Amino acid sequence: MYHFRNDYSQGAHPRVLDALVRTNLESTAGYGEDEYCQAAASMVKARFQCPDADIHFLVGGTQTNFTAITAFLRPWEAAVAVDTGHIAVHETGAVEARGHKVITVPHEEGKMTPSALRKVYEEHTCCNWNHLVLPKLLYLSDSTELGTIYTKEELKALSETCRELNMYLYLDGARLASALTAPGNDIAPEDLPGYCDAFTIGGTKNGLLFGECLVITNPALTENFRFCLKQCGAMLAKGRLLGVQFSALLEEDLWLQLGRHANRLAQRLTQGLVEKGYALYAHSPTNQLFPILPKEKIEELKRSFTFEFIAPVDESYDAVRFVTAWGSTDEAVDALLEAL
Repeated sequence: MYHFRNDYSQGAHPRVLDALVRTNLESTAGYGEDEYCQAAASMVKARFQCPDADIHFLVGGTQTNFTAITAFLRPWEAAVAVDTGHIAVHETGAVEARGHKVITVPHEEGKMTPSALRKVYEEHTCCNWNHLVLPKLLYLSDSTELGTIYTKEELKALSETCRELNMYLYLDGARLASALTAPGNDIAPEDLPGYCDAFTIGGTKNGLLFGECLVITNPALTENFRFCLKQCGAMLAKGRLLGVQFSALLEEDLWLQLGRHANRLAQRLTQGLVEKGYALYAHSPTNQLFPILPKEKIEELKRSFTFEFIAPVDESYDAVRFVTAWGSTDEAVDALLEAL
């Protein structure tokens, strides 16, 4: 069986495991106050050129998103996301369970636009009518749920719109390494602190056993954040396990190497699909692919491959998702192309 269901099913990259084994019997301070978390935070600050940022290491993506949004917003303030946004679709209402509405707008190739953001803001603030929630935070993901990426100009325009509307810009980077190494990307790691009030660096989907790094660059959002971190159950007692993993991932830009590997295999698979005449539900330059396949072919593939159903297209065709990962192989891609 070859696996294309997601990019987090495998364990951890060998260099990450080696680092955990080397430090396994050490005793350190807990809750992220150890030297390994401090070292990893310093590496993040250096790589993203944000020396004054507040760095926190959390276990998972959903936990990171709802903890950050809970801390950043007042009870009557809301997040805005596209209708395919992860916090709106795939997190079981985690943000809303903490008391914050998620306002959704139609996406354009999985992305938010300044005009859509401005429109929904004006709808909620016109006439100073205080019976609606106040849009306060823009939630983006790069790459998006459709595997698309933001250009620097697009991110800059959204950042400027947020400043104009007095909103925060929060970027979910669960697949940030894939986005930054994708063909056509012109955003550098050091660009993000200038455009975002906070962003994350994904590890769970990029070579770690578990772990997300939250980078808060707006000083107004840092005060008392650790209280919220603890209250949301996001403060890991054995925090050093996160610091050790992220230090290994950041060393020699391993995180970008892994993202580039997943993208290379995805591009091979995309090229093969196109050459075989298959249409695409979405055009993605990253490690998520969305081909449209005959229903009988999908049933045939299920015998040897794992993948996800996305949406029905018509009576004969469905859209599915294949995902390549840091641990995917050329052999698996070759086998899938042959089966197709």
